[in-house]
Amino acid sequence: MNVSIKRALISVTDKKSLDSFAKALSGRSVELIASGGTAKAIREVGIPVIDVSDITAFPEIMNGRVKTLHPKIHGGILANRDNRAHLEQAAKHGIGLIDLVVVNLYRFRQAADNPAFNEKDVVEEIDIGGPALIRAAAKNFHSVAIITDPSDYDAVLKEMSENGGALSLETRRKLAAKAFFHTASYDAAISGYFERVMAAPGDFPASMIAAYRKLQPLRYGENPHMRGALYAKDQAEGGLASLSQIQGKELSYNNIQDLYSAYLLARDLGKSGCAIIKHMNPCGAANCGSAADSFRRARRTDESSAYGSVVAFNDVVDRGAAEACSDIFLEVIVARGFRPDALELLSKKKNMRLVSIPGEEWDRPPRGFATKEIGELLLVQDRDEGFAELERLKVATDRAPSADDEKALGLAWKIAKHVRSNAIVIGDSQGTIGVGAGQMSRVDSCRIAVEKARREGLAIEGASAASDAFFPFPDGVEVLGEAGVKSIIQPGGSVRDEEVIKAANRLGIAMVLTGARHFRH
Repeated sequence: MNVSIKRALISVTDKKSLDSFAKALSGRSVELIASGGTAKAIREVGIPVIDVSDITAFPEIMNGRVKTLHPKIHGGILANRDNRAHLEQAAKHGIGLIDLVVVNLYRFRQAADNPAFNEKDVVEEIDIGGPALIRAAAKNFHSVAIITDPSDYDAVLKEMSENGGALSLETRRKLAAKAFFHTASYDAAISGYFERVMAAPGDFPASMIAAYRKLQPLRYGENPHMRGALYAKDQAEGGLASLSQIQGKELSYNNIQDLYSAYLLARDLGKSGCAIIKHMNPCGAANCGSAADSFRRARRTDESSAYGSVVAFNDVVDRGAAEACSDIFLEVIVARGFRPDALELLSKKKNMRLVSIPGEEWDRPPRGFATKEIGELLLVQDRDEGFAELERLKVATDRAPSADDEKALGLAWKIAKHVRSNAIVIGDSQGTIGVGAGQMSRVDSCRIAVEKARREGLAIEGASAASDAFFPFPDGVEVLGEAGVKSIIQPGGSVRDEEVIKAANRLGIAMVLTGARHFRH
């Protein structure tokens, strides 16, 4: 059933497009009621409006904390038009019906993030009347329409124009669902603020509530027969929430996972670094000083795996980098941006997805916790950020690494953090030579890294290697040393560390211990 909009209540913090919306409603002979600041803004542009206090016969009090919480307001919203008793009671008590409620809430999130605000300042930005109005109107969507987002103004006006000033039940239901999400997200932000305040320093919050908004459908899930969609936390800013797809087919579930893995590794590689990811594992990574050279070097590590991969550039892609990528099939390229001449070249590959993430997001660490859903459970941990352990390396062998070795070890260590455990990375000061990933035993990862390097014809002699966790036995060190590796970085901490170090000394390997590990399961 359609509902004709004859009377509207407006109380908004975000006054974007308020003047044009109010003017359009007034032009359709809709009577406007508004709270203090909103009424003032409407009146200033010459549109007639009735103050809420004129309806309630009661002034706004307590610095605006009490203004719309009144039976003549909520009765007008909550009256069920299909219930004769409701309508009779409204008439008896002089309650005018309200057909449309337009409300958005105090800027709590901005207040909570403002370091200049103390707790009392933040609390003042907890809206009380607004959520009550929204929930009342949304509950009674069979009789009333609720708007919480200015972006809906035009669609509402268009439908009213096409339906003689009325809104359909379908539209009212959609607006109600959106309104309940709006208040749920708002309450989640308030709850999160208090959990942060009450948690002991460095502790996790006692409870976590999050509201997510769909960004876009995905081409499919992990497999083509599975549906997929991409969501972001409501009001999320930065990181992948700021990505922009420039061209190509819709992203799939797996594309997003690989894209994020590539982005995180390229960030750790530094400016001009390049990461090539396949199935969430690096099949090559490098930083040679330019995006094009970094891609070429990373690709050499594993030419066959690079086919159909996801590539991340910690740089703006120029024509040189685009040319380097043009002779191979790539699923996705993610970068700080793309220069026009690069886009001109890459646009010829219609199915290649190009994704841009703003430059500032590459330079600041992700915020919040790292989470993963496991069935009905949510695992929460700190993000694995930074490499402070590289500043306190302990030389464990008779031979210390050279300056070139140290640079290569540092780069291999950073890359190993992004390889599925058990992880072994062989490389030099510019990038990867061989990668062994995701094996049940560390020695097998060592063998795979060596075999991949040999298959690509890359020299291992004099190279460096990183292990994301300790060597449980000397066998992995022996495989690497016999292949030509001359320096190794690893956490240490095995009960057989002494045997492992003896093997390194016997093979003439310089070994440094970090005292920290970077498992990635």
